[in-house]
Amino acid sequence: MCGIVGYIGKRDVAPLLLEGLQRLEYRGYDSAGMVVTSPKASGLKMVKAKGRVRDLEARVPKRFTGTTGIAHTRWATHGAPSDVNSHPHLDPENKVAVVHNGIVDNAAELRAKLEADGVVFASETDTEVITHLVARSQAETLEEKVREALKVIEGTYGIAVMHADFNDRIVVARNGSPVILGIGEKEMLVASDVAALIAHTRQVVTLDDGEMATLKADDFRTYTVSGATTTATPETVEWEAASYDMGGHDTFMHKEISEQPDAVDRVLRGRIDDRFSTVHLGGLNLDPREARTIRRIKILGCGTSYHAGLIGAGLIESMARIPADAEPASEFRYRNPVVDPDTLYVAVSQSGETYDVLAAVQELKRKGARVLGVVNVVGSAIAREADGGVYVHAGPEVCVVSTKCFTNTVTAFALLALHLGRIRDLSVTDGKRIIEGLRRLPAQIEEILKGEDEIKRLAEVYAGAQSMMFIGRVRGYPVALEASLKLKEISYIHAEAYPASELKHGPLALIEPALPTVAIVPDDDLLEKNRAALEEIKARSGRILAVAHQPQEKADHTILVPKNEDELDPILMGIPLQLFAYHTALAMGRDIDKPRNLAKSVTVE
Repeated sequence: MCGIVGYIGKRDVAPLLLEGLQRLEYRGYDSAGMVVTSPKASGLKMVKAKGRVRDLEARVPKRFTGTTGIAHTRWATHGAPSDVNSHPHLDPENKVAVVHNGIVDNAAELRAKLEADGVVFASETDTEVITHLVARSQAETLEEKVREALKVIEGTYGIAVMHADFNDRIVVARNGSPVILGIGEKEMLVASDVAALIAHTRQVVTLDDGEMATLKADDFRTYTVSGATTTATPETVEWEAASYDMGGHDTFMHKEISEQPDAVDRVLRGRIDDRFSTVHLGGLNLDPREARTIRRIKILGCGTSYHAGLIGAGLIESMARIPADAEPASEFRYRNPVVDPDTLYVAVSQSGETYDVLAAVQELKRKGARVLGVVNVVGSAIAREADGGVYVHAGPEVCVVSTKCFTNTVTAFALLALHLGRIRDLSVTDGKRIIEGLRRLPAQIEEILKGEDEIKRLAEVYAGAQSMMFIGRVRGYPVALEASLKLKEISYIHAEAYPASELKHGPLALIEPALPTVAIVPDDDLLEKNRAALEEIKARSGRILAVAHQPQEKADHTILVPKNEDELDPILMGIPLQLFAYHTALAMGRDIDKPRNLAKSVTVE
């Protein structure tokens, strides 16, 4: 959730760190800071500020120079947003500086022990505990000092540490929170997200949990917390720096919505097998014999990924005829689930680093389960932990709320369902039908996007609502859930989603002219059932915005969506509602790319 940037080399470090922090702003944060030094410097120089990176930049002194530095954007967990609670944290002698993503679970216990020994804390944060532990260590090297501190730390961390007595290096470590090394030419970088590195290098090394690294200007080495040397081979990042620019759009969200035709084309490219009316998913590491032994599929995700998993479960059941369901990973972890050897588990995460999903994967692996990953980031933690999986190839997504990655994830689930279905009982005819539908998706998404002006007009009509209801049935219900989430995330309008069939079991009590309902009404075998729900709402003077394949008589307004195959319609029906949420938030003057209280990559519980 927070962001880390570090650099060691020959360049003036402060502008580089500020640029890196700006590229991480989309992750969500409430304060920022940085520390710099150089081989000839006598100590560390620090500047911090509550607020945006621009507030930090305004505070940087004119002579704030150095060639080594670490910087951070903080999302508050321990202690309210403030200058003093911002990272980095220094010890009283200004020798040790630490930036930290994650949570120290035993911070209160460690803090009490340190205070009993006379340590005075400057902040309310858990991170400051790490700073004092490193500063008080009697070990001879910085690496040993950091290792000693980490041995008593419980919880999650991605950290970067500098020391005035060892100003030729930065020491970093990872446990549950991403740490990525950038390998340059006589310079090294570190960050919590490749977005901060891509302008300077495309050669990266991603640390594993329990792994550390020492960065010097002309070298790096990796090793475990216990000191054993590890082998790190740099990988080339496929994304380019331009992927993180707005490209002429006013917001990243608008850019990413508009990129969906190309994004969906990427997830399909090279995977369709017309000869056998199926798809190739080489990364699954699941041969046909193994696939036929699967008796159940459990999909785990959080937020938007969970909603994609709900649609994915429906696709798998309808095409492959395997019982499938989706569950929030955060709930799954704590209910002591029965792990069945005949169940295939699928972990869904855009970043591939979502902590609740990663922890669920690790617990499942510990219990011997087979786990597949559906992720967007190559080399991410979940991708490495899983037995196999599917990359969704959406490209970088900078806006905090997910749009194109959601669409590509659902499309990837359609590919997985088709693959499993053709191994089992899905006919050649149905396989061809689904493939033809998949191929129509990019052009149909383009058609939906051309109707943006009308969607904008409708968003402005409904933007005054204090609350909204979203309904859908079977395939439409997860679409309603995701659309409801999008609206509340960026407009801050209260929104709830219900199965349309559940209206009479309680939610009808809420219906009145002031509460608009957005109804997902696909032209499928439940069309008349959905129309009956619209009748119920209209009889109670409710306003209705329908998303449908044909005009709905009972709706006040209808957004028309092109028809695909019944199974694939949810992919299309969610896209106009992304635009609806976007233009509602725009009409209300919201900060669309960085909604309050939220972060892009949730790497803490």
